[in-house]
Amino acid sequence: MMFKSIEWRILVRVMLLFIALIAEAFFLVKQMYLAAALLSPVVIYLVVDFFHFHREAHEELSQFVEAIHYRDFSRNFDVKHAPADIQPLRKGFNEINTTFKVISKEKETQYQYLQKILELVNTGILSYKHEDGEVLWMNETLKKMIHVPYLKTIHSLGKRDEELYKQVLALKPGDTKVATAHAENKSFKVLLSGAAFQTEGEKYKLIAFQNVEEALDETESKAWQKLLSVMTHEIMNSIAPISSLAETLKNRLEESSLGLNNNGGSIDDLKLGIDTIKRRSEGLLRFAETYRNLNKITTLNLKRIYVRDLFENLNTLMEPTLDQKNIEMEIVLKDTALILEADTSLVEQVLINLVVNSIDAVKDRDGAKIILSADMNANKKVLIKVADNGPGMSEEVLDKIFIPFFSTKKSGSGIGLSLCKQIMMLHHGNIHAQSIHGQGTSFVLQF
Repeated sequence: MMFKSIEWRILVRVMLLFIALIAEAFFLVKQMYLAAALLSPVVIYLVVDFFHFHREAHEELSQFVEAIHYRDFSRNFDVKHAPADIQPLRKGFNEINTTFKVISKEKETQYQYLQKILELVNTGILSYKHEDGEVLWMNETLKKMIHVPYLKTIHSLGKRDEELYKQVLALKPGDTKVATAHAENKSFKVLLSGAAFQTEGEKYKLIAFQNVEEALDETESKAWQKLLSVMTHEIMNSIAPISSLAETLKNRLEESSLGLNNNGGSIDDLKLGIDTIKRRSEGLLRFAETYRNLNKITTLNLKRIYVRDLFENLNTLMEPTLDQKNIEMEIVLKDTALILEADTSLVEQVLINLVVNSIDAVKDRDGAKIILSADMNANKKVLIKVADNGPGMSEEVLDKIFIPFFSTKKSGSGIGLSLCKQIMMLHHGNIHAQSIHGQGTSFVLQF
């Protein structure tokens, strides 16, 4: 309606000017100079009025275009005090501005809503230009996950984690792969998912990072539990009759040995063989019974406990052994009010196991030392650390220490660290080891 009104005003002005010019020409041709002279001011007025209307309309349009260019949708065009010819134009501009303002507000709301969603999700998200690698956006989850506060380009990631950087670059749109990320001297598994999109002729790449370490640990733990359950069941069912039969044979042999000829020591050899069979079968039974403990812990008795009390109890328990072996244990606790929600007996079992391992690692070293510390990380999660200055471990050994049956000790059962890992998983936490060969090892519990 507004533009039709303006069109009619322009059309009326053009028609009036056209008629006036025809009349002026007619009077001049007929040599009616007086009439032509009287009509001249009318023609001049119509021309000036048309020019003035056009200029005002052009100025109004320029201001409107400027407002659109700078996205200044708050600008208001005064309709009330405007000339009558310009009022419809200003009214239309105000209506368009209002529409743009509503659209802009909706887009801003949607953008803020999307930002909040992306910040809340437990998946790291990174967006960058495909051509030069300029990082457009990364959410807080990713910053915390890889411990990087800012990335100017995707190539900056190579300086912090070269292995992860190469895997991100090699990821094709639509593909997913499990990669290894490194942060704060520890490594963890992340699931990478890639996508690509194009806008205004520019190509962009979107990468999603999902920490799957806990999920993989849980799956691995369940697989080991099933294997242990089947294994212990089969061992006990098979070995128990052998042990019983060996005991029976030994008794029957002793009863009959008086009437048998023991030339060459054959009876003694039989006794020794039966004893060996019985001893080894009983050892296998004890072995299977020990590993059944991995499947026994299923529930927790959670209580709020002070970490200082936990450390004090552990120090009281381990002090005689530490003094006997001349090992110093240093306790570092900056916040004495640090509280942990956990199963006290199970966490104590984990700490005892770790300290015993540390004692075994440093017992033959001069200046043997174990450091027990606790703190809270940036995510407000409690961290307990047991470190020693022992010989450390190689990367190959470090990758296997939480696998059931694996042990570097000659008399070790390989159950201790597996049990520690299961206890931490029940607490919805995790345990990881850091070691430098020749310098020492530390285990970190995160609750």
